[in-house]
Amino acid sequence: HGYDPAASLTLVIRAGAGIDTIDVTTASARGIFVSNCPGKNSIAVAELVMGLLLACDRRIPDQVADLRHGTWNKAEYSKARGLYGRRFGIVGLGQMGKEVAVRGRAFGMRVLGWSRTLTHEEAERLGIVYAQSPMEIARICDAVTINVAANADTRHLVNAEFLAAMRPGSYLINTSRGSVVDEAALRQAV
Repeated sequence: HGYDPAASLTLVIRAGAGIDTIDVTTASARGIFVSNCPGKNSIAVAELVMGLLLACDRRIPDQVADLRHGTWNKAEYSKARGLYGRRFGIVGLGQMGKEVAVRGRAFGMRVLGWSRTLTHEEAERLGIVYAQSPMEIARICDAVTINVAANADTRHLVNAEFLAAMRPGSYLINTSRGSVVDEAALRQAV
C-alpha cells in the first residue's frame, strides 16, 4: 500500500499545444518536468475540423440517429447547402489554422483568415482572404473555426457580441480550449 506509481515519473509530455490540462505545480513540486509538442497534431486537428464541418452541413449525426431507429429520410437530408463556394473563416493562423486553410481551399471554399500576426502578404501566399478582425469573420462567414491558444487575450474571444454577429445558420467549430468560448453566451445564442 505504500507504492507510489508516480515516484519514478520524471517527464510528462502532452501531444499538441498547451499544458493547461496538467497540474504543473504538483508536477514541479515532485521534480517532474512538463513539456508539450505544439503543432505535432495540427494535421489531425485540421482533419477533425473538416469532419465536424461536414457533419454539421450534411447533418451526419442526425442521419445516423434516425437510421438506427429504422428511419431514412433522404428528402430531408439531401437539403445540405454544401461547402463549395461557402465562406470559411479561420480565427488563428498558426500551424493548425494553416492546415485548416489548405483543406478548406481543397473543398472549394472561400477561406478568410485572421490572426494577430497575419499580414496581407502572408494571406496572399496562403491563398486566403485577409480579415481585419475576428468580428469581420463572424459577420461574413458561413462557417467559423477557432484555432487560437488559450490565454488571457483569447479568453471568451467568442462572446455574446461575436455570436450575435454570426450569420443565421452559420457553423462555429472550436478545436481550441473551452475557455476561448463564453459558454453562457453560447447557450443563450443557441
